[in-house]
Amino acid sequence: MANPILDSANERMGKAADVLRRELGNIRAGVANPSILRNVTAEYYGAETPLNQLASITVPEARVLLITPFDKSILKDIEQAIFASDLGLTPANDGSVIRLVIPALTEETRKSLAKEVKGESEKAKVAVRNVRRDAMDDAKKALKNGDMSEDEARKLEDDIQKATDAAVKNIDSIAAEKEKELLTI
Repeated sequence: MANPILDSANERMGKAADVLRRELGNIRAGVANPSILRNVTAEYYGAETPLNQLASITVPEARVLLITPFDKSILKDIEQAIFASDLGLTPANDGSVIRLVIPALTEETRKSLAKEVKGESEKAKVAVRNVRRDAMDDAKKALKNGDMSEDEARKLEDDIQKATDAAVKNIDSIAAEKEKELLTI
C-alpha cells in the first residue's frame, strides 16, 4: 500500500534535486551552454521578453554561443540586454547574428564557482530536510488522529528517512558532477 505522506515527500525531494540542476545550469563552466542565457530578457514591442523566445541559441563550437534573432531589427536590443546582464560576456554583433565567446576560466574562478556549487547543494539539502520534517510531522499527526498504528507510523518514519538519505546522496552526486566539470581544465 502506497502511503500518500511518503509519496508526497518523495515528489518534493525530487523537485529539490530538479531545482539544484537548474541552478547549477546557470553556473558557467568555461563551456558554452545556452542555459546561461535563461534569465536574460530584452525589450520587444514594449515588453521584457526572454531571449530564448526572441532568437535561436546554438552552440557551434565548445566555447561559442550563436544567437540568431527571429527578427533582425531586435539585434541591438539583444546585444544591450547581454551587456546589461551580470554574465560578464561581451557580445560580438556582425549584423545578422550575435556571437558570445565564453572565456576560459582561471583556477581562482574555478574554485570560487566550486564554492558556489557547494552552497547551492547545501540549499537543496536544507530543502530536503525541511520536506523530511514536514513528512515526519504528518506521520505523527496521523498516528495521533488514529489514522495509523504505531508500527505503521514507525515504518513510515523509517521509509521517510531512507528517502531523505537517497535524496541527499542524489544531491551530492549532482554537485560532485558539476564540481568535476568546473575543476577539469
